[in-house]
Amino acid sequence: MSESKVVGFVGYGAMAKLMAKHIRAAGYTVIAFTPSAKGGEAEDGTRMLSSPRELAAASDVVMVSVPNDDALESSAYGSDGILAGMKQGGLLINTSSVSPRASRRLFEAGSEKGVGVVDAPVSGSTPEAEKGELVVLAGGNDADIARAAPFLDAIGKKTVHAGPPGQGSVLKLVINGIMVSTMAAISEAAGYGVAAGLDRDLLLDTLSGLAVVSPHHQHKIRSAGSGNIDPQFPTWLAHKDLGLLLADAAAHGAPLGTIAAATQLMTLVNQDQARDDYSAVLPTAMMLASTSDD
Repeated sequence: MSESKVVGFVGYGAMAKLMAKHIRAAGYTVIAFTPSAKGGEAEDGTRMLSSPRELAAASDVVMVSVPNDDALESSAYGSDGILAGMKQGGLLINTSSVSPRASRRLFEAGSEKGVGVVDAPVSGSTPEAEKGELVVLAGGNDADIARAAPFLDAIGKKTVHAGPPGQGSVLKLVINGIMVSTMAAISEAAGYGVAAGLDRDLLLDTLSGLAVVSPHHQHKIRSAGSGNIDPQFPTWLAHKDLGLLLADAAAHGAPLGTIAAATQLMTLVNQDQARDDYSAVLPTAMMLASTSDD
């Protein structure tokens, strides 16, 4: 590693700040841009630049952590975007959860400028990011993945090379589809149990200790059941990812009936609890079942 390397983050929310901490610990200099804080310094002392283009011009490697396709579009393209400021031979690592189509478009646009692009969404939330134990789901060519490895190793415990550009995004949607739809199914079944007369605490305690329920979902049952829905993975992001999954699956002719049904339930939760953790579906489903039984 060259001590002179500068890693620029476009998007500097909770996940990005935790990833940046590990990038900094690996010996790199970190700078950042976010639309809400142009210039000055972030709370952690990171120097903030005034535009994506300015940040890219000052960086050897750019890491993007934005919430959706629209945010990627506005930050990457145009006269003031990331690609306008990147040097030929630069490396762009996109950790955002976006559509496979958006990831492939970014790769193609980067290639036209001689910039390597890797789509590298992550599996894990703020606790895993804090510990540097994310699983990185990387899409890209072998050479770009190899160049990105030191940075991906800094933020995660494992990198899965899912295939060519865009396939990291595909794998991310598969994982989130399983995670969110499973939580929705658990929540509906728990709602039925309460409506049918099971003691709520007995039910949740039982579900949170079963081998058929994953450790992740056991934790969510315990937290949401006790009223803790602090956002590790906000509902609006979970709902967004389900929408991306359904759209891309439709383009490939892949039926997703179970996940489509879960999306409807998450749409309901998203109306009033968009900023709460996606596990808010559990108390919501139990409340709905109890109300319908009255």
